[in-house]
Amino acid sequence: MKRSLSLLTLAVSLLMSGVSCAGAQTVQDILNRVDAAQKAAKDVTFRLQGSATLESTPQKIDLTVKSIPAQGVARLQFAAPDALADNVVVADRNEVRQYLFLTNQITVTPTRKAADSAGFGGLDFTQLSNAATLLNQYNVKLLGTTTVSGKKVYQLEAAAKNANTTDRARVWITEAGWRPTRVQLVGGDNKVLADLNVTNYRVNSGLTVTGLRALPKDAQVIRQ
Repeated sequence: MKRSLSLLTLAVSLLMSGVSCAGAQTVQDILNRVDAAQKAAKDVTFRLQGSATLESTPQKIDLTVKSIPAQGVARLQFAAPDALADNVVVADRNEVRQYLFLTNQITVTPTRKAADSAGFGGLDFTQLSNAATLLNQYNVKLLGTTTVSGKKVYQLEAAAKNANTTDRARVWITEAGWRPTRVQLVGGDNKVLADLNVTNYRVNSGLTVTGLRALPKDAQVIRQ
């Protein structure tokens, strides 16, 4: 579960960048455009739907991601799988707050501690809203370019540097609106751990930091 969720976090980081890589010939070109596009987006919202293997069992995945990059705040809200339904994760530069719906509890973990315990190379949750910096911690390559309905689609792959894992995240970006359309999480044995489609992708929809941070006021808070 931790490995799949931390891989998912990396994929989300890639998706929130709003990649624009028209004419890019190298990974560095793409990363530079990632950084420029991200700075232009006041906020980002999208939905991830598909399937993933969690604790050796294939399960449906459905969650909505919202982020304000400049403020370093991101919110993930789960609709599926059933075990995570209505759970919410709010991450910023200082801490990760996870709301557990079934127990009405909020666990609060320092960002660095959460990253270290999540696996996948100690992913730093603060980098959810700074894709270019995040990707400097990973080996990133352009796997290829295809054409779908007359538009180019770029496939990126990222693997953690200096980590005891060979897990990777792959993201497809279409030039039709320059948005992500799909993400895969791949294990060291090349087994696909998750295959998710990106829908309802929007930028600059008026999100607020207060709204992203909002969690039930009557929940028990547990600091770790």
